[in-house]
Amino acid sequence: MKRRLLGSSDMEITPIGIGAWAMGGGGWAWSWGPQSDDDSVSAIHAALDCGLNWIDTAAVYGLGHSEEVVARALKGRQRCYIFTKCERVWNEHGEISGALQAESIRRECEASLRRLEVDVIDLYQIHWPEPEQDIEEGWTEMARLQQEGKVRWIGVSNFNLTQLRRAQAIAPVTSLQPPYSILARDIERELLPYCQQANVGVIVYSPMYSGLLSGAMTRERVENFSSDDWRRHDREFEEPNLSCNLHLVERLRSIGKRHGRSAGEVAIAWTLRHPAITAAIVGVRCREQVGGIIGAAEFRLSHSEVVELEQALQEKIAA
Repeated sequence: MKRRLLGSSDMEITPIGIGAWAMGGGGWAWSWGPQSDDDSVSAIHAALDCGLNWIDTAAVYGLGHSEEVVARALKGRQRCYIFTKCERVWNEHGEISGALQAESIRRECEASLRRLEVDVIDLYQIHWPEPEQDIEEGWTEMARLQQEGKVRWIGVSNFNLTQLRRAQAIAPVTSLQPPYSILARDIERELLPYCQQANVGVIVYSPMYSGLLSGAMTRERVENFSSDDWRRHDREFEEPNLSCNLHLVERLRSIGKRHGRSAGEVAIAWTLRHPAITAAIVGVRCREQVGGIIGAAEFRLSHSEVVELEQALQEKIAA
């Protein structure tokens, strides 16, 4: 599997990586509902066995639980790159807020190191630029952690162009992690050209729009989302958007059939077609799901297929 250099770092990563958001389990504000830890561990093992070499998680996923699951999965395994995030903090009631003060960033880093059971984090990222007035303080502390060897490389997630430039003025930003899919394309206008010019790596999340474009989503499945699944409140999972999106999935599925690929693999490949994109984070919740996404690491869409999907998207917009 061909690997790509992430920005200015020395990390050569596979075109897709393991997303551990859902592995945090249920019972917190942005959960995907209940999740079996055994299934999560099995999914990580299957993805690593297929050649993927990095995992993306965050302290807030499951309020620390996702990082613990990652640590469990990697015990006794060959080391892979571990990416995690700070800035989302929570209180004793599980209420989540943003914090970019230096002492909070340092405290979060130490907690993640303990949960992940590692001596150094390969890529440490600010999860959200909140509160915005503290970006400079938070990024300065991230650079200190890098200088001290607690983290190897530092990046940001969900930053806009102005915020990214503010961080760059203090210390180099290794990578940006934004949402990107055929249904969410805002970063194409400014962020991707800037990152390409400035040698900032880009690892996108939700390339299948949180499972909506996977080919496995149905109206029945959406109706049966658990009560704490955050997708219940996303407008793309609600009518009339849901019907339009499921129609778009049929176009993805049609293209995939020509190549023996799933609709989800086509959706992921669509994001990887852009020259500014280094890699995509793909969430998996069980071993079986790995088989439906792994082909995207090497599958590439033709120009005519990209045009075909563009036309399908325009049809959705016009509907």
